[in-house]
Amino acid sequence: MRILLIWPKARTDPDWGGDLGAIAEPLSLEYLASGLFEDSHTVQVLDLRLHPEEFDSVLKTFVPDVVGVTAFSMHVRAALDIFKTAKTTLPSCWTVAGGHHATILPEDFFKPEVDFVVCGEGVRPLRRIIQQLGCGDAANHIPGVWKRNSDGGFDSGPPSETFLVDELPFPDRTITRHDRQRYFIDWMTPVALLRTSVGCPYRCTFCSLWKVMDGRYHKRSIDSVVKEVSTIPEDFVFLVDDEAFIDGPRMNALAQALRREDLVKRFFAYCRIDTLIRQIDVLKEWKKVGLERLFVGIDAISPKDLAEYNKRLSISQIEKGLSIAKDLGIEILAQFVVNTDYTRRDFSELERFVEHHKLDYPTFTILTPLPGTSLLAPDFSNVSRRQLNGRPDWDYFDTQSIVMPTKLPADEFRQLYRRLFRTFSGSYSSFLVHKPVNHGPLSRI
Repeated sequence: MRILLIWPKARTDPDWGGDLGAIAEPLSLEYLASGLFEDSHTVQVLDLRLHPEEFDSVLKTFVPDVVGVTAFSMHVRAALDIFKTAKTTLPSCWTVAGGHHATILPEDFFKPEVDFVVCGEGVRPLRRIIQQLGCGDAANHIPGVWKRNSDGGFDSGPPSETFLVDELPFPDRTITRHDRQRYFIDWMTPVALLRTSVGCPYRCTFCSLWKVMDGRYHKRSIDSVVKEVSTIPEDFVFLVDDEAFIDGPRMNALAQALRREDLVKRFFAYCRIDTLIRQIDVLKEWKKVGLERLFVGIDAISPKDLAEYNKRLSISQIEKGLSIAKDLGIEILAQFVVNTDYTRRDFSELERFVEHHKLDYPTFTILTPLPGTSLLAPDFSNVSRRQLNGRPDWDYFDTQSIVMPTKLPADEFRQLYRRLFRTFSGSYSSFLVHKPVNHGPLSRI
């Protein structure tokens, strides 16, 4: 069968939020493609962030039997537009929705233009859908999959199967070979993405990663990671683990294994402040294999917000961690989550904090009640941006738009928020790059 896998382009203003600042490889689609290649299917990946005008022509020339789209919350309406176009152009094609949003709120894809909705890890479910469709079966009762029935409703298959991280195939990076030189994260270009673990044991209130993975922390075998790194051609490699350095002995052993194989890259990774403090010796080992930067979610600079975000950190820990990183010679890309109850004074204090600690790469997001977090009211009553049907307007859930009521007038809040980027316009923050809800392939397609 012929399968077209699509990474959608956000519908938000391209001059603010959305995809501005970083376009990294569609790792989730590369995992899916790898699983489908094992069954000898013909697969094409279309990254609409890079090729926004090519969808119609690809539909007509490739003529896919199946169109699959992965979607974060900000991509829901864009994904539905893709499915509508696909069904109009090729009425007999099958459409499959997956990704982070489909895992948390599959009902947003219960539309006439959608045939299947995949919840959870997507490689095995998508393979089973394709296998059964290819044999002329109805593709019913697949674990983790909702299917549209003859009445227009959707029926759920059994619960998703147990997630086994080392049973996943390596992502097939050859399928994006024509775009690889264009993938970047600020000056890191071209950049590849790599996962060595999946999940996070922490419970920050603005993050739903732990819920997507049922609170579990899955670690790949060291041999598997080393083998995959050996296949990556790019010099820059971003570890998109939800929290990479939690298991110090494992990450120490991984660094040593990379050194033995002479696999030195220019690494960038996520890391909590308290993890940074605990794993100084491990980070020293990673420096030897090329670790240059850490993406650290400082997130809050007041005891109130630290408690509200459930960060389990103190201001003194934050300051200690920043000092350690400086001593280690590791760059810090510091993320801050601007609370919607910020006052003018809070904005000024955040600016002073960044200046006082001489943070070269600050980046900012607006507190957003993402699906799967405790911040989102079950009835969406705390969401100010809504569609006509009363559900949130997911287009604006890009963490750069205001979607909850603010203490300040919304226009003033927006002006002060954008002033943060203007104030630090010489830094990485001017790229508007923020930690994604999920950068990896697991639990979505």
